[in-house]
Amino acid sequence: MKNPPKAYENLEFLKSPHCREIRLQLEHLHPEVMMQENKINSTVVLFGSARIPSPEKAAKHPDSNIAKFTPFYEEARKLAKIVSSTCQTNHECEYVIITGGGGGIMEAGNRGAHDVGCKSVALNITLPHEQNPNAYVTEELCFNFHYFSMRKMHFLQRARAVCIFPGGFGTFDELFEALTLIQTGKINPMPVILFGSEHWKRLIDWDYLVECELIGPNDMDLVTFCDTAEDGWSAIGDFYAAARKTP
Repeated sequence: MKNPPKAYENLEFLKSPHCREIRLQLEHLHPEVMMQENKINSTVVLFGSARIPSPEKAAKHPDSNIAKFTPFYEEARKLAKIVSSTCQTNHECEYVIITGGGGGIMEAGNRGAHDVGCKSVALNITLPHEQNPNAYVTEELCFNFHYFSMRKMHFLQRARAVCIFPGGFGTFDELFEALTLIQTGKINPMPVILFGSEHWKRLIDWDYLVECELIGPNDMDLVTFCDTAEDGWSAIGDFYAAARKTP
């Protein structure tokens, strides 16, 4: 009889319910170690729909409703270029673009960083309809998660700004989790920027929430509406300039 595998080599055991806590720890530890090794000090998060097509894809179906959102792909890509080229050096990596690693807006973010020869992070996740990493992610900073909770934690752990482009249920989840954590003081204040003023104001009646006293008037200060990459980058700069002046 040959020796049984060691516990840490026994994949069947590691994948069992008994090891859920260990798997959670590993999903925290592995990305953390890799980001430290790559000197990722801070990040800018890009959230948005995987369905929004690039200009190349939109050209094949120009009359589809989703193709109308392609300008957001281009703004996300442009924003990633601006942030990455401004903040990354050979020695330190500040404001590194971090996305969910899939297509659409996520691809645009990683692509923009790639355009200017900079690193970007991808936090992919295993889904029933398999989501593969896009082609523009920095290979050693591409991670695949099973647990949404660990993935969400890594999104915000180093975040200095959250940029939200149009999206579906997942984007809503990410938006409101970030707002809740800031509102309740669980994470430090940071700019939460909604790209597409008309889109977001039509989608959510923010004034009605205030009118009903379901949120306070000051809670509206947690979000900033922007339409261009340049405006978004200016909003991030303005936020931290104001914070430095606060006594």
